[in-house]
Amino acid sequence: MNDFSTRLREFERSLPKTCDLTPFAVETLFECLRDESLFGSVDDVKAWYQSQLDKNQMASTMIPLRDCRGWSICSETGSIVHESGEFFRVDGIRVNASPSREVVRGWDQPILTQVGYDGGILGLLRKRFDDVPHYLVEAKAEPGNYNIVQITTTIQATFSNLKRAHKGKNTPYAEFFTDPEANGATVLIDQWMSEDGGRLNNKRNKTMLVEIPENASLKLIDSRYRWVSLFQLKSLSLTEDAIIAPHIRGVLAVV
Repeated sequence: MNDFSTRLREFERSLPKTCDLTPFAVETLFECLRDESLFGSVDDVKAWYQSQLDKNQMASTMIPLRDCRGWSICSETGSIVHESGEFFRVDGIRVNASPSREVVRGWDQPILTQVGYDGGILGLLRKRFDDVPHYLVEAKAEPGNYNIVQITTTIQATFSNLKRAHKGKNTPYAEFFTDPEANGATVLIDQWMSEDGGRLNNKRNKTMLVEIPENASLKLIDSRYRWVSLFQLKSLSLTEDAIIAPHIRGVLAVV
């Protein structure tokens, strides 16, 4: 039996009496002190990431906007829109009176507007193995990613994707975030977080951390998913260039 809980209680007793932290905050702080993973070291995670990078088949090519299938310029608004009416629009925006910025008189620019403004769910799944918390991450390929593949949250899906507006496959493990209680999950974090306002118009994403019971059976549907420790995630964020996706950094910011 792992002594994680015993050492955690000792750590909690060692904290100053004036330290006003929730039990969850104490636990995640303790997780960051050393690598508790039962599924390999930080180097093993890096090797797994490299293997996913090596097997990646996604490639992207720059093409003229007018050649994008399923996208067109709306005659009424002048925005570039998707034929489904979902996902996002490319709008034009005019900025006026910006004395604190480099261009003080304002400027014009394109900006991406998520349909409905609320982007989607960035959800990280937590589960204990032999009492030790682990987190399910995905080595996910995105066309605009630096190096194509990055380590990200368990699900990284817009509400348009969750509704399958793309007419493609379901998002794996989405049920733990869209209906956690019905799927035996406990919500630890459920917080709307803003996105970059320099290129995204009023966009926010729902950031979630949910935990399923230790005795819950969960099959990894593909080798691109892996259980890692919180220590490993933070270590890779600090020591490796551009392999941890910004979405998972948003979750790490609140644990």
